[in-house]
Amino acid sequence: MEASFLTSVVLPASLFIIMLGMGLSLVVDDFKRIGLYPKATLIGLTNQLIILPLVAFGIVSLLNLAPMVAVGFMLLAACPGGTTSNLITFMSRGDTALSITLTAICSFISVVTIPLIVTYALLHFIGDTQTIELPFLKTIVQILVITIIPVSIGMAIRHFFPNFAKRMDKPTRIFSTVIFVLIVVSIIATNLDVIKNHFIEFAGISLLLNITTMGIGFFSAKFFDLNLPQRITIAIESGVQNGTLAIVIASSILQQSELSTPAAIYSLNMFLTGGFMMWYFGRGKNENLSLNDK
Repeated sequence: MEASFLTSVVLPASLFIIMLGMGLSLVVDDFKRIGLYPKATLIGLTNQLIILPLVAFGIVSLLNLAPMVAVGFMLLAACPGGTTSNLITFMSRGDTALSITLTAICSFISVVTIPLIVTYALLHFIGDTQTIELPFLKTIVQILVITIIPVSIGMAIRHFFPNFAKRMDKPTRIFSTVIFVLIVVSIIATNLDVIKNHFIEFAGISLLLNITTMGIGFFSAKFFDLNLPQRITIAIESGVQNGTLAIVIASSILQQSELSTPAAIYSLNMFLTGGFMMWYFGRGKNENLSLNDK
């Protein structure tokens, strides 16, 4: 498969299908839940859309990373989690309804925040040294096409054909997972030389960013007296990113496959930390934890 066909057709089409599957799991009430627990929603959104990019910016600046690597991590930080975070939350005995609500809201807000964050990162870290442009309005339209439109179609199918949407839920989740894994593997294979030389560096930075943001999410929720399921959810939503979207933007919109490498490595790490969350909090019997814990 030629790289151009992969980046221009396969990756966007795959993300379209993944986002369509996410839409099948959403209903209008998912957006209305913000009124039921506004504090938890506000804390979750603040962690995802503001604190995470700031932490990423601080880490890549302090470590003085190469400009392209720094932009790659900022791109990843700008792409809040998708359906993967919902699954990890459910398996970790978190507040799944809150997770879905945060995913739904962030999916729409990020259409604007992603171009803003990435444009700033390009100007700050690369400047005029390389010609990489991110047309603001065009990027918003492209992100709309590959995220919001399929999500909206999925929600419409869920509304008008609920039984069909319910039957398709498991197959689309399995398909999305398989596609996601294949995308990560393809990116790693494409950038194998870069990864061989910088794997430890990328993995270390990814793990640092992932653990830091998850920790901030958990303890900020605890500070504001949210219950344990909500703390678990906000921790996961703060650290699990939409790596597929970051890869598509890097490869298809920016046409810089090198920028997708941090997202691929980060995706591997977030499955490790997500697996730990599922093991630690998702155990059927845990004498040290209570889902009603304050």
